[in-house]
Order: sequence, then structure tokens, then C-alpha cells
Amino acid sequence: MVSLEQYLILSLLLFAIGAAGVIVRRNALIMLMSVEIMLNSVNLALVAFSRLLHSGEGEAFVFFVIAMAAVEVAVGLGIVVLVFRNRRTVDAEDLCTLKG
Repeated sequence: MVSLEQYLILSLLLFAIGAAGVIVRRNALIMLMSVEIMLNSVNLALVAFSRLLHSGEGEAFVFFVIAMAAVEVAVGLGIVVLVFRNRRTVDAEDLCTLKG
């Protein structure tokens, strides 16, 4: 049987990997994937605590987080595709000229 601490350690590692991907990488697609890893680590922690408390509220909240992540991917990929069509790059350093 897997303990709560093991779930939380795995969640922490996934979140750290995602945060490192957002901070270190400059490719917009990699950054979006890193944000998805971070959201999934939060989902893992929510399900672990929900299992510990014998409550279904954590799993219900995970569905809302997954729906929000799907919307974030759809909007984010749409923006990345439009930027790539105009600039021919998805490097975040090259996109700093978009600032107002």
C-alpha cells in the first residue's frame, strides 16, 4: 500500500520538474507542457488527500482542474500557432517585442 507521504513526494517532484521546465526552457510549447505537469501534480495531491479523508470532494475538484487545463491548452496552442505563423518562432525570448 502506498502512503500519503509517497504520493506527496511524487507530487512535489512532478511540480518541481514542471516549474524547472517553465523557468529554464524558452520554447513556448515546452512551457505549456511544463504547466500541464504542474497541474497534474496538484491533481495527484488532491486525489491523495481525498483518499486519506475518504471524501469524494477532491476527485470532484480534480475534474474542474482537468477541464481548466484543457481550456488552457486549447487557448495556449491557438496563441502559439498564431505567433508561429507571424514570427516563425515560438522562442519566448524572441517574443518579448509583443509587450505593449
